[in-house]
Amino acid sequence: MMEIVGKTSVDFMGKRNIAFAISGVLVFLGVLAVVGILVGWANLGIDFAGGTAVQLKFDQALGIEDARKALQKHELAEAELQEFPQDQKLLIRVKTETTIEDEISKQIIQAFQAEFPKHGFVVDSSTSIGPTIGKKLQEDALIAIVLSLVGIILYIAVRFEFRFGVAAAIATFHDVLVVLGIYFLLDKEITLLVVTALLTLAGYSLTDTVIVFDRIRENLRRRRRETVADIINSGINQVLSRTLVTTLTVVLVLVPLTLWGGEVLHDFSLALLLGVMVGTYSSIFVASPLLLLWPGAEGKLLSRGK
Repeated sequence: MMEIVGKTSVDFMGKRNIAFAISGVLVFLGVLAVVGILVGWANLGIDFAGGTAVQLKFDQALGIEDARKALQKHELAEAELQEFPQDQKLLIRVKTETTIEDEISKQIIQAFQAEFPKHGFVVDSSTSIGPTIGKKLQEDALIAIVLSLVGIILYIAVRFEFRFGVAAAIATFHDVLVVLGIYFLLDKEITLLVVTALLTLAGYSLTDTVIVFDRIRENLRRRRRETVADIINSGINQVLSRTLVTTLTVVLVLVPLTLWGGEVLHDFSLALLLGVMVGTYSSIFVASPLLLLWPGAEGKLLSRGK
């Protein structure tokens, strides 16, 4: 495999306190995001908040500002518009806390029929989600994330040992919270697609962590007279080039998707892009240093490199 860095001897464990401080701030943002979701401060998509999404395909191009004025005129000023100029499509989303989504869908269609009689259009798709279903989707998304973390602990515990599983699960939870916190800070809409990206990055982060842990485990067998900190540093340095090359390869795919992949893929690819970078960071500066915090690990000679 191509090496973008040569042989290194960076003291990653010596910088763990700085890394923990940075992670603490980022995780705090994630906790704020979770609280914001629970109390209604977060920018939730209609998947979670409930509402109506109608996509119209026009025979003639229609400016988004004209469409917004038409909706405001028909008492739909809160509608969110998303334009697809190449396909002459317009996506209108209206969040509601009631159960009259069908009426809103009809109101949107009637507004365009009244204001743009010469612009022929067809309803490409129409989706309505009630607030009760939105709440259920929120609960299901939370359960999915928790179950994935439990699975990570069990998998790593079986493949390595329990402390490795706990460290990997904490690092993965850290990655999910950080990306969620950044989305909350940027006021980005949190949808089911974003949750899908969070679960995807959890898998990526786990894979990256396993590579580092695997090398650490090998060193545990061979270098029992060294301290845990030295063995962890050595393991990270040995796979550092591979980790960076893997991350760079994924980033080269996600950057074009984020910039030019269109509105539908933008939030998904942005969440993945942030997650990949955070996941690489956490494998080195969160998951690995957590092994040192395990009772009895710091500074001791290893006698259990089995």
